[in-house]
Amino acid sequence: MPQSASIIRRQKIRWRVRAKVSGTAIRPRLSVFRSNKDVYLQLIDDNTGHTLAAASTSEKDIYTAGGTKVEKSAKAGKLLAERAKAKGVEACTFDRGGYLYHGRVKAAADGARKED
Repeated sequence: MPQSASIIRRQKIRWRVRAKVSGTAIRPRLSVFRSNKDVYLQLIDDNTGHTLAAASTSEKDIYTAGGTKVEKSAKAGKLLAERAKAKGVEACTFDRGGYLYHGRVKAAADGARKED
């Protein structure tokens, strides 16, 4: 099945970003995947290939709370930051995954940032 031009374009951008952004155990990579319905966030240590913490808008407490997709993304970002702090992670590098830094992606990043 041939892929659409927008999917191919996003994949090329994603590869370009990943060539420059890498995560370590001290400063993991905050990876964002945005589907039509949900947003999935992961803190990844690229040296070992392990996910340190993860959160998504499909989790029960966020999904049942309601709100717009942007509001749910901000809640997921805040939840990820809480889980990261529990594991001792204080900082991360942001990998927008080829998406524009706008809307749900921006809300997730801001939500993670506000949880100090």
